[in-house]
Amino acid sequence: MADTMMRPEALSKTETACRSCDSKALTPFLDLGITPLADRLVRQNDKDTPELSFPLVVAVCPDCSLVQITETVKPEVLFADAYPYYSSFSPALMAHSRDNVLARLEEKPLGGDSLVIELASNDGYLLRNYVEAGVPVLGIDPADGPAAAAEKIGVRTLNDFFTLDLARKVREEHGPADIVHGNNVLAHVADTNGFVEGIRTILKPDGVAVIEMPYLRPLIEHVEFDTIYHEHLCYFSLTALDHLFRRHGLYLNRVEQLAIHGGSLRVFVQPFEAVEDSVKTMLADEKAIGLDSPAYFEGFSKRVEKLRTDLNLMITDLHSKGYSIAAYGAAAKGATMLNFCGLDTSQIDFVVDRNVNKQGWLMPGAHLPIREPEALINEQPDYVLMLAWNFADEILAQQAEYRAAGGKFIIPVPSPRIV
Repeated sequence: MADTMMRPEALSKTETACRSCDSKALTPFLDLGITPLADRLVRQNDKDTPELSFPLVVAVCPDCSLVQITETVKPEVLFADAYPYYSSFSPALMAHSRDNVLARLEEKPLGGDSLVIELASNDGYLLRNYVEAGVPVLGIDPADGPAAAAEKIGVRTLNDFFTLDLARKVREEHGPADIVHGNNVLAHVADTNGFVEGIRTILKPDGVAVIEMPYLRPLIEHVEFDTIYHEHLCYFSLTALDHLFRRHGLYLNRVEQLAIHGGSLRVFVQPFEAVEDSVKTMLADEKAIGLDSPAYFEGFSKRVEKLRTDLNLMITDLHSKGYSIAAYGAAAKGATMLNFCGLDTSQIDFVVDRNVNKQGWLMPGAHLPIREPEALINEQPDYVLMLAWNFADEILAQQAEYRAAGGKFIIPVPSPRIV
């Protein structure tokens, strides 16, 4: 494990108040230590250079139920410097996004005079489906590489951070939107209230914001601690979302539960109140299990520690018996898993990833070299630790040849198991 880490004070801020309601009563319940930035890959030539690392502590607000980390790293550090995530490299995510768009087009008539905006539009993976249907779009994303990739496929993109000031400018220059998409972005925003007010600003009176985010309940129930990293500032229950949106004159009128990313929510938010049973039922369920109370999170830290212990024992045992081990998925969650569990090149030889923009780099902290997926066939390691377990079915299908040759996968959550 890399031990050359640094924490420049000017690049982060420790929060003492809730990001949503400003309560000063935050209750910490998990400490993952000082960790490197999960998406800041390391160049081979820089492996001995100290890495940017920051505290990773998780707390719950007893007043509005929002779960959040207590450290805010400047977004320019997190997202704008050679950001390596490109959504289009996942076939499962592409199919998921296309189905989302087709459902929206079926629900709401859109044409050449309409406008669909996506916040954190990445490489145009979702908006391309609206372009194909002849619907005008505008993507907004601060990462240079993905924004340029979106433009190349005909997705008009504004390369910038979405803020309330930008929302006002966008409305003035482009008009209000019929639909606003925001997939896995609300959790990334330091100014949570400004971001939500920005959504309110760019929506038509009859418009809808369709927003997806990982759901807090499976994160806790399935010990998905590796989805916690510095980019993810917030971890949402429906209760916390309802409080947040209502503060800005927006109403959570409908919710769908999704399997993607280990369990997610898709919420439909509008500037008028028409709450459906799907929302009422889930809010009641959350209250019934205590998800709105700090007591719900007691014991989670011990379950995380047990997963770490069990995974370390499994990897150590296999390695001591002479088995070779690789990993799959150079994702941010993989960085959290490796660094918290203390796994590095002393036990794991390399990690593979389909994203060509990551290949040739090293994982943060653990410094596993990132290679192409074909390396599993060429090297035929005995075991592969599946870091991108949220795409387990897709990966197992892709790696049928490796498995047929005797290769086995280790899936770490909710508890380590071999398949």
